[in-house]
Amino acid sequence: MPTEILLPDPPLWLTAPLLGEPHASRLLHTLDAELAWQRPTLRLYGREHLIPRAQVWMGDPEAHYRYSGRDFRPDPWHPAVAELRDRVIAALADHGMQAGFNSVLLNRYAGGEERMGWHSDDEPELGREPLIAAVSLGAERPLRFRRKPGAAPAGDAGAAAPFNAWLPHDSLLVMGPGVQRTLQHALLPRRIPGLRISLTFRRVHPG
Repeated sequence: MPTEILLPDPPLWLTAPLLGEPHASRLLHTLDAELAWQRPTLRLYGREHLIPRAQVWMGDPEAHYRYSGRDFRPDPWHPAVAELRDRVIAALADHGMQAGFNSVLLNRYAGGEERMGWHSDDEPELGREPLIAAVSLGAERPLRFRRKPGAAPAGDAGAAAPFNAWLPHDSLLVMGPGVQRTLQHALLPRRIPGLRISLTFRRVHPG
């Protein structure tokens, strides 16, 4: 699987294709049709907002997650997602990275107007230096990165100007230790049609 190094330090890299066709497209349609997609409200700056996408939190029973004032309890693993998790863990092992993912956040973007705002995946439940692996299926869109306000410079991230990581169908983006501490990312609105589903694998440490 060809790998593109986006940043060497902290490690940020992209692999594609991950599954190959027709597996990847079949998985996209399976997830779209079979998951119980939700559009919850989140509290931001003291107000409730409907999120501009649909999502499912999935994982082991103890993988509770708190985000923007809400507690999320995981749905059980869908067999196709559990198979993908194992495929991702194997791909990381090929690069010398050990992952024990017990949860995944799936986001469904119906079109380019649906989005994810600026954030870092740095909630306490994820530990000090989380390893995050994100699989993209469907329409290709760019994930925008920028240095985290107030973050101390670390490796190439300290001097990096904002940049786009284009995430094609059937790709794996790996955000290694240090990425969440030094960088933020966002999926900004774009005039790009088509369904996109992302699966962001992570390990939640039960409190």
